[in-house]
Amino acid sequence: MSSQPTAPPTAPPHQGGAGRYLRGAARLLAAAGLAVDAYMHAHLADRYDLISADISQGDLFRIEAGFAALAALLVLVWRRVPADLFAWSVATGGLALLLIYRYANIGAWGPFPNMYEPLWYDDKVITVVAQAVAIVATVYLLIFRPRRARPH
Repeated sequence: MSSQPTAPPTAPPHQGGAGRYLRGAARLLAAAGLAVDAYMHAHLADRYDLISADISQGDLFRIEAGFAALAALLVLVWRRVPADLFAWSVATGGLALLLIYRYANIGAWGPFPNMYEPLWYDDKVITVVAQAVAIVATVYLLIFRPRRARPH
């Protein structure tokens, strides 16, 4: 029997605790927001096929839907910084463009058509909320990274 006091065993900082559950909830929220974003863009794409320059707005909606679906999958299954950054970029870029084309008539730009649409309607509001939820959740994931256990 040793006379040296021993410290109680502790879990490594990256396992267990409320932080793990909060990160899991943030991943689910991010994925849900991106999934709704993907669905809404895929659902609306055919309505925007006639708005076209070199590429149609419908095709841009399909591209956004694909990126959002991929980001939702990555944020769930590949729990790494690049996946979280990609998810944040998709949600933030989508929201930024939605708001720009809602409030500014910048006209056609290069291969992109004039996508100015100064109206709010239910599908657009749902998309804004979904993208905002994904942004907040991915910001949480990027800021509050789990600590790795230090080797002794």
